[in-house]
Amino acid sequence: MKRPFRRPVVRAVLALGAAGLAVALYLFQPWRLFTTVEVNEAPPVAVTAPASSASSAPGASARPATWPKTLATGRFVSHEHDTAGTAEVLELADGGRVLRIEDLDTSDGPDLRVWLSDQPVKEGRDGWFNLDDGEHLELGELKGNKGDANYAIPAGADLDDLRTVTIWCRRFSVSFGAAALT
Repeated sequence: MKRPFRRPVVRAVLALGAAGLAVALYLFQPWRLFTTVEVNEAPPVAVTAPASSASSAPGASARPATWPKTLATGRFVSHEHDTAGTAEVLELADGGRVLRIEDLDTSDGPDLRVWLSDQPVKEGRDGWFNLDDGEHLELGELKGNKGDANYAIPAGADLDDLRTVTIWCRRFSVSFGAAALT
């Protein structure tokens, strides 16, 4: 009786199959669909300026100014994966800006990033791929697929143009979910 595993062709096919499986597992990382990374960062600390520095215009209210100030907000819509939560752009007392994502709930995935984009949010499958078509700015790796997180926005970022936030899978060039910032 012949032993099939001793034949060179069978060995080559098995070796190629094992290599293909290893590459597929590396690229797709299917176990990440079942993992959760939860993050619970506190929002930026509120600071109140004295009433005298809040406004020097005649007839202006003498109320103190409070930071952070909300510049824009939006709700996530689902794209490639079910995604929910809110995003807001906050201005800090020192003039810095932060993107705050709250109550995020999406799938974990390989190479997820937080981007600001100049492209509009489109519902459904049409929105999966368009957010890298124009200008976009990466704020960093997604810190967790569930919870609350803060992402610093660089000082030179033009938020008049970058009006969309997306959870972007860089490995597959697809949006998991996005929010229009208004």
